[in-house]
Amino acid sequence: MHAIIETGGKQFRVTPGDVVRVPKLAGEPGSEIALGKVLALFQDAGDMLAGEQAAAATVNATISAHDKGEKILVFKFKRKKQYKRTQGHRQDYTEVRIRDIVA
Repeated sequence: MHAIIETGGKQFRVTPGDVVRVPKLAGEPGSEIALGKVLALFQDAGDMLAGEQAAAATVNATISAHDKGEKILVFKFKRKKQYKRTQGHRQDYTEVRIRDIVA
């Protein structure tokens, strides 16, 4: 059984036991959360539930850790004007372990 969930404006395909990096969520490491917005649910028999049937399902997860991603460099310049600007960015994320999918 696996599900398509949406959190932080992004969609993820999850199965029980997966470890997924999602945009930062509130909560302490070790706490349990329910990822509520389920877009589609695929059962072992090959059946797909979508719409209101999938919206009734929940995905239970445990927060493993909070961290930051790799640094990316943002470099701006204007030619012939001696204008250069370098800026770095590291995106925050939360690592969650999917416990189970309740349909």
